[in-house]
Amino acid sequence: MAEAVAVERKTERAPSSSPRRSRRAPVGLGLAVVLAAAVYATYSLVRLWRFRASTYDLVIFDQAVRSYSRLDPPIAMVKGVHNGFGPDFSILGDHFSPILAVLAPFYRLHDGPETLLVAQAVLFALAIVPIWAYTARHAGPRAAHCAAGAYALSWPVAEALAFDFHEVAFVPVLSALMVERHDAGRRWQAALAASGLLLVKEDMGLLLVGFGLYLLTRRGERRRAAGYVAVGLAATWVSSKVLIAAFGGDNDYYWAYGSLGRDMPDVAVHLLTHPWDALVALGTPPMKLTTLAVLLLPLLLLPLASPLTLTAVPLLAERMLADRFANWWEPKYHYNAFLIAVLVMASVDGALRLHRLLAPRLRGPSRGGPSPRGSSPRGLPDRLRRAAGRRAPVPAVTGALGVVLLATMATVPFFALGDLARPSFYGTDERGRAAARAAALVPDGALVESANSVGPALSGRARVLLWDREPRRAPWVVADVGAWTFPFRDLGEQRQRVETLRDQGYREVFRGSGYVVLHRDVPDPW
Repeated sequence: MAEAVAVERKTERAPSSSPRRSRRAPVGLGLAVVLAAAVYATYSLVRLWRFRASTYDLVIFDQAVRSYSRLDPPIAMVKGVHNGFGPDFSILGDHFSPILAVLAPFYRLHDGPETLLVAQAVLFALAIVPIWAYTARHAGPRAAHCAAGAYALSWPVAEALAFDFHEVAFVPVLSALMVERHDAGRRWQAALAASGLLLVKEDMGLLLVGFGLYLLTRRGERRRAAGYVAVGLAATWVSSKVLIAAFGGDNDYYWAYGSLGRDMPDVAVHLLTHPWDALVALGTPPMKLTTLAVLLLPLLLLPLASPLTLTAVPLLAERMLADRFANWWEPKYHYNAFLIAVLVMASVDGALRLHRLLAPRLRGPSRGGPSPRGSSPRGLPDRLRRAAGRRAPVPAVTGALGVVLLATMATVPFFALGDLARPSFYGTDERGRAAARAAALVPDGALVESANSVGPALSGRARVLLWDREPRRAPWVVADVGAWTFPFRDLGEQRQRVETLRDQGYREVFRGSGYVVLHRDVPDPW
């Protein structure tokens, strides 16, 4: 009997018997965040410096945040002029994203799009911390390393980086904090993170709705769940139908559900009376199913075993039920980065739940899935040490998350971060050198219509418009007749546009590798 007691006490002390490992956890985690941020920033900056970034959308955000830094409304001339809203258009009338103002002080350090790209890299990397803490609390530090690594190398993050900068940079860290802080029993901290999400984009209320649906599956959370659902729905309606219009936008600009109804009430009635049409819409075109598969397969379908996945469902349905804007449902672009942090955490929860189902005799809160109330102490370093040191590892879960990490690593060469392993990614070809020479000819402070790939190089020192099909009467034009560029239909249309500019009195001052710089001595129209 004495031996049994001694063995039991020894077993109880085992999880916390490695203080050095506990102390190393915050240091290693910090290094992981720094390394991820460095990799992300390197990738984004190389793209910018090698003329692979785009005016749409990097210059849009650069102009807006520069306006914030000058204590002005977030005016993005390039967006307003190209989309017919006028040169004084506030991007709050496009997407309600006031959280971008927090980046404005950094423009005092460097006034240019590089600031946005570095900030985005840091924000994406910071999501590693709550993902690690959530996983370590329930499955131990090794499992946490796997989950954090799977997020850091995930293709949704990589594809978001490949599409320059967007407000999505704030979502992984805020959504992961919302889940992790609530799981830790810090309800008000979770609510604060949720409030931050509402400032990121007009539809982020749907993420709160999904989180409320998840809370409905937990004991004692119904009142709180109802609060999240109500606040999420109200915030989405107010942002989409009131605030965007108040800032000069069009409430129906992004309406993409014509096959289901004229407006949201009409769609709701249609789906209630014809639910099969929702399933048809989710699979039409088939690319939607491909995106869902690519999201879930590297995670071994583990999110399907977790009710936490409900958090992502409303936001995912917003995209997959659409019949316009094909970029919404493709694997590329930034849209999947809104979901990836929550899905990785759902993978952890799913692995724990499957472990509980398949190994019912295992005991202890760390072996049965996330507990209804967390117990991590206040203060990040202490919390991380205790999460790493006092929770017993769950080998089966660690193994499953290790496979998730390997599967995620296997996807890297097929998405944007795979470029980092290609020497050609870092070099400058003849077109890149010609683009640099073309950009250098535009004077500081000038108004310029710029080809999509050249605009980011000019945005920090000139007033950039997108070179498109419409005459903008800017004194300077940087055109591209060597390769197709947005928003033209084809190369022939681009060449015709240059000829039209010549007919209007512009003279050619540079031509090289497809780039053409045109100038005309005319007053600045804006």
